[in-house]
Amino acid sequence: MTDQTAPQYLTTSRGRRLAYRKTGGTGPTIVFLGGFKSDMLGTKAVDLEAFAKDQGRAYLRFDYSGHGESDGDFLDGCIGDWAEDAEAALDRLTDGPLVLVGSSMGGWISLLMTRRLPERIAGLVTIAAAPDFTEDSMWAGFDQAQRTALDMVEQVSLPSDYGEPYIITKKLIEDGRNHLMLRDRIDLPFPTRFLIGTKDEAVDLSVAYRLLDRAEGGDIRLTLVKGKDHRFSDPECMELIKQAILEVSGS
Repeated sequence: MTDQTAPQYLTTSRGRRLAYRKTGGTGPTIVFLGGFKSDMLGTKAVDLEAFAKDQGRAYLRFDYSGHGESDGDFLDGCIGDWAEDAEAALDRLTDGPLVLVGSSMGGWISLLMTRRLPERIAGLVTIAAAPDFTEDSMWAGFDQAQRTALDMVEQVSLPSDYGEPYIITKKLIEDGRNHLMLRDRIDLPFPTRFLIGTKDEAVDLSVAYRLLDRAEGGDIRLTLVKGKDHRFSDPECMELIKQAILEVSGS
């Protein structure tokens, strides 16, 4: 699906100008939280807006600072900044209960939101959630030369399956350590669905198992989809995401 609508903008208390698109409807509001260096014009974000409209549900998608149509330089950002962006968007652009749908890094951000705004979360769906990836995937996978480069020039380049190489900054790695989720119990006292493909090349299945092990709540399920990759956006996967949203919404 394509999106021809113009975004609106929110300026946060930190002075960051965030692009967003919001549609009205009943609650709980569905909020899509995108991944690392992705944006709200992707297949999942746009398709879920159409789904929300069909369901008569309120929906919000937005770009973190340095992503998509939001202001800022991607290289200046870090997990803490993007979590602040998400919290500002939820606080100022939505009312009442929320169903968070977090994709990849957005899964990490959405988990952070369950700690910061626990009284507002009615349900959670994650898609190839990547909590702690800066530490457990990036830093743990760096060789000595990369770690030295990060220390000396404060950035290192990593290949990407999605186009240009990723430039990983020292700030991103160090800040990520302040927001780790998989070292402690994660209280999720609302319906929760974790989705991931068995052919995910970006998030190892062990991450999903660790997340399930740390998560505590009365209605938590992990679904592995055989043969699907990190994009998780073909028609079959989109139907699974939509069904998960309906389940955690009590629909």
